Amino acid sequence: MATAQLTTDRLAEKHRSTLDQALSTIRTRAYWSPYPEHPKAYGADGSLDAAAGLAAHQSALNTRFDLDQPGTDGWTGGETSPYGPSLGIEYPHADLDVLLPAMRAGMGAWRDAGAETRALVCLEILARISARTHEFAHAVMHTSGQAFMMAFQAGGPHAQDRGLEAVAYAYEEQTRTPAGRAGWSKPQGKRDPLELSKEFTPVGRGIALVIGCNTFPTWNGYPGLFASLATGNPVVVKPHPRAVLPLALTVKVAREVLAETGFDPNLVALAVERPGEGIAKTLAVRPEIRIIDYTGSTAFGDWLEDNARQAQVYTEKAGVNTVVVDSTDDYKGMLANLAFSLSLYSGQMCTTPQNLLIPRDGITTDQGPKSYDEVVADLAAAVGGLLGDDARANGLLGALVNPDVKARLEAAAGLGEVALASREVVNPEYPDAVVRTPVIVKLDGSKPDAQAAYFSECFGPVSFAVSVDSTADALELLRRTVREKGAMTVGAYTTSADTERAVEEVCLEESAQLSLNLTGGVYVNQTAAFSDFHGSGGNPAANAALCDGAFVSNRFRVVEVRRQA
Repeated sequence: MATAQLTTDRLAEKHRSTLDQALSTIRTRAYWSPYPEHPKAYGADGSLDAAAGLAAHQSALNTRFDLDQPGTDGWTGGETSPYGPSLGIEYPHADLDVLLPAMRAGMGAWRDAGAETRALVCLEILARISARTHEFAHAVMHTSGQAFMMAFQAGGPHAQDRGLEAVAYAYEEQTRTPAGRAGWSKPQGKRDPLELSKEFTPVGRGIALVIGCNTFPTWNGYPGLFASLATGNPVVVKPHPRAVLPLALTVKVAREVLAETGFDPNLVALAVERPGEGIAKTLAVRPEIRIIDYTGSTAFGDWLEDNARQAQVYTEKAGVNTVVVDSTDDYKGMLANLAFSLSLYSGQMCTTPQNLLIPRDGITTDQGPKSYDEVVADLAAAVGGLLGDDARANGLLGALVNPDVKARLEAAAGLGEVALASREVVNPEYPDAVVRTPVIVKLDGSKPDAQAAYFSECFGPVSFAVSVDSTADALELLRRTVREKGAMTVGAYTTSADTERAVEEVCLEESAQLSLNLTGGVYVNQTAAFSDFHGSGGNPAANAALCDGAFVSNRFRVVEVRRQA
């Protein structure tokens, strides 16, 4: 174990106020973030500015990413940017029989440090990641296909917010029981009271496994990583093979901070797989793994839940996100909001709307009645206008993350009448990038053959404008979709108080997060840490929410020691 360079007092001086503010904000649900969103905010106080961040990213390319982990038995890699270039980075490949026992060795000291020290160490890790946000942005961009600005914000400060949020919940749950010794005295009438001294210690379950995703490696990875670490568990990070670099950088920073604070750096380690190795399945059922966090396909999420019986499993899987369009008093704002939501990151977000349920007789608006065909045509025009300029389109769409998304996009055009055809967009800086605008397909909700299309997730820039007999039918279809397929988000537009209550009732009963009448700069597919819950854990799309007490409380147990007073 390294000699501590950062004392607990120094960590408290640097980060206690941030922790206190995070604890306050998860109670008030107000807006707050300690991590700047604007690229120009970086460059002072040791943080990397734009040029330094790009240089740091480029210096990592075509090198070996050494972490000095135990059990390294070779090297592996193979990431290729969705924008075209190969990253050329090799990462350590781990012998799990060596790495996992080494990770457990530091658990005792990490447990004994207590909830506050663990939280402060986690905040130091996040602060150092924040200082390198420009570098992380390039890593996220060139593994996920996000456009740079989105990679900067979602992969940087927004991901860091989610990590800090998890730390705050972890600290709050662990400190519900008093730390240290508590006196216990039970009166016995004329006899002396019964007296005991009791000590309560939060104890981690064991090694936690984070299985990273391709599209949002940091945003989806940080909640589980920091929730487990803050509750006393070592964490092994298994990145998606196409998106290793952002999480490898994270592991490197975490190991450095752990060493500098006097803890075993092997409390956090990286497990990168060789091509076709399938190491996630191997890791998931090992007895040392007691917690699993996973974001990805329903098939593998279901497999984890069914087979990793020794572990507490947290999954975010696929869902079919739905928007009910009943009426609006801001038709132009509704169209603009939906157009942006459908276009952002080429629809490659687990929160992107897929099904737009629109009464076939049309809707009422501030611009007069609009038929189903008019609503769909106007929405197509709004998306076309938003993405008509290629420079703007590249900034919003990014690149398709893998060939499967492109194949789904191309197949969608054959499912029904195309209201908006997808078009190719050339990225002059990255000519090999696959950039496509969204497709909107019209479907008749009453036809069984159409249901096969809109009742399954079609991940990517594909949306279905589904005609329904009435708003009441839309609500029943919404209920069935959430109950059977799950949803990360639900949206609705209505000027009717009765319809608003009815939509809300469906979402309350089926545990779906609802956004009503969004017409401004907040979108259904965006959530803010400390305030919004991502997923609910109450429908098939996910068995947990980011982030609430339930997300952290079962990552540790409280062990009691009683002593005769």
